[in-house]
Amino acid sequence: MRYENFGRVLGIILAGGKGERLMPLTKYRAKPAVHFAAKYRIIDFALSNLVNSGIFSIYVLVQFKSQSLNEHIERGWQFGGALRGRDFFITLVPAQMWRGEHWFQGTADAVYQNLHLVTLYDADRVAIFAADHVYKMDVEQMMAYHMDKKADITVAANVVPTSEASAFGCIETDAGGRITGFVEKPEIPPEIPGKPGLSYVSMGNYIFEREILEESLIEDAALPTSHDFGRDIIPKLVPSSRVFAYDFSTNELPGKDSSYWREDSPYWRDVGTIGAYWNAHMDLLQHDSEMTFFNPKWPIRTVSYADPPSYVCPVKGRSCSVQSTLAAEGSRVLG
Repeated sequence: MRYENFGRVLGIILAGGKGERLMPLTKYRAKPAVHFAAKYRIIDFALSNLVNSGIFSIYVLVQFKSQSLNEHIERGWQFGGALRGRDFFITLVPAQMWRGEHWFQGTADAVYQNLHLVTLYDADRVAIFAADHVYKMDVEQMMAYHMDKKADITVAANVVPTSEASAFGCIETDAGGRITGFVEKPEIPPEIPGKPGLSYVSMGNYIFEREILEESLIEDAALPTSHDFGRDIIPKLVPSSRVFAYDFSTNELPGKDSSYWREDSPYWRDVGTIGAYWNAHMDLLQHDSEMTFFNPKWPIRTVSYADPPSYVCPVKGRSCSVQSTLAAEGSRVLG
């Protein structure tokens, strides 16, 4: 991070899920490696958010069908030369059975099996982020909120209509933002205090104080749970620890007014199904889309290839018209 009062912050990206609901796109690759917007991979959003926020020490935990993801990160997400070192790295971490003869059993178990990396980095706090969402977020603002609240854990919370909240892990808070309840996909979601008709849902992004993280994961590993942050770790810590919700709707990106498409509203989409993936792409084609790739102060980074430009050409006797389209480099449209 750019501010010393945040201490040593380690980023951990959870990229080990199967992505079964995105089949056939995940037939040969992990969900974070699925292409998005004709140019990017889904993981590029999480990585860009951390790097743009000044977090340059990042472990990416991988497991299923990781070859494409490994190659993408090795080609495009490496600090080189004198910049590479103790505080500047993006390192792939496969399941290595450090804690027993089994693969990662859940999001919490994935971090538990790699707690030695937290110790080796001597982290004060750990930012644990999901790799499979499309969004832009200044993590510094979430970290500042975490520090101001003297929180043990802070959960990034998106604001959605209560009628849509049952599809997510829902967060109940008091008026000060402290989490009082955390329920996975409830039939009746709790509303935000003072905001009827709106609810907080978890974005799967967390900031932990190191000691709390270590203690909770070691304790959970000995229990017959699903070893998941949303289902097990957070709900158990709510009664005994200072767990707060960070309101994502308050997040403002630097330079938000500097592009033709203004980023007045934070954008976040869970693209875990084919339908959600399609809808996120349709969002991009709107003139007033909340997601833009044109903010020079908050770039979404990715691997650059020497592909030819897109090519649109009429065929003799026919006309060719392309509207509301994102055309990938190297594509040919004939008609």
